[in-house]
Amino acid sequence: MVNRSLNFSATEATQKSTTTTTRREPFLAIENVSKVYPTKKGPYTVLQNVNLTVGQGEFICVIGHSGCGKSTLLNMVSGFAHPTSGEVRLQGKQITEPGPDRMVVFQNYALLPWRTAFENIYLAVHAVYPNKPQAEKRAIVRENLAMVGLLEAADKKPPQLSGGMKQRVSIARALAIRPQVLILDEPFGALDAITKEELQEELLKIWNDHRCTVLMITHDIDEALFLADKLVMMTNGPAATIGEVMRIPFPRPRDRVRIMEDPLYYNLRNQALDFLYHRFAHDE
Repeated sequence: MVNRSLNFSATEATQKSTTTTTRREPFLAIENVSKVYPTKKGPYTVLQNVNLTVGQGEFICVIGHSGCGKSTLLNMVSGFAHPTSGEVRLQGKQITEPGPDRMVVFQNYALLPWRTAFENIYLAVHAVYPNKPQAEKRAIVRENLAMVGLLEAADKKPPQLSGGMKQRVSIARALAIRPQVLILDEPFGALDAITKEELQEELLKIWNDHRCTVLMITHDIDEALFLADKLVMMTNGPAATIGEVMRIPFPRPRDRVRIMEDPLYYNLRNQALDFLYHRFAHDE
């Protein structure tokens, strides 16, 4: 009886050890994250108990009403902000500061107006790869300008570019250093409808070619359904959290017209609308 008990214990220990060893760390893990800001009226909780795992190469869109902490959440992935509790990990390493493995594209472009499109991208490439030969760095810049169709505008400064062209430069700058995670904070929100659809198509093509992981904030349900693998829907703030994660099953590469002719598209759209405007309607 003693030997059987000992054998059972050893087997059980081996199984537990194997389970622990084979458990894979998610590519990107947001674990029990809360964010609290001190105010004169006391602590203000922006986010509470947020949990999300993202696979390598996934395209994730985050949607929710203003004030639900979308930008705060992505700022913690980028390293510009820190959780009050919980942690964010990339490939098992806790994120504590910004780094070139995570690049951000902002809605307002964040370009230096006195620098040309070429120079804006070159500054990023040089900062990350200071020891590369100059010719190689310049080749990287040209390659990425060509990727977004702006090689002929390389010597133009931001005031000479349209909004869509500025955002193309921002995307080229972010991708030029080959980040593992691309963070997009409403990148097309300020653009007209036609330019917006053109850039959505370009972004998908670039993502299909490079397959970096994308986290994108949007207020546009149709944009999310066209671009994303998953739509993360946030509850209202304060103390916002993830209310629902919708998987978007359309095969890739995606055709906008074909998707919009699919009855499933409208089922998913109505599900998202119900979440945002009925279950979590924004109080006026």
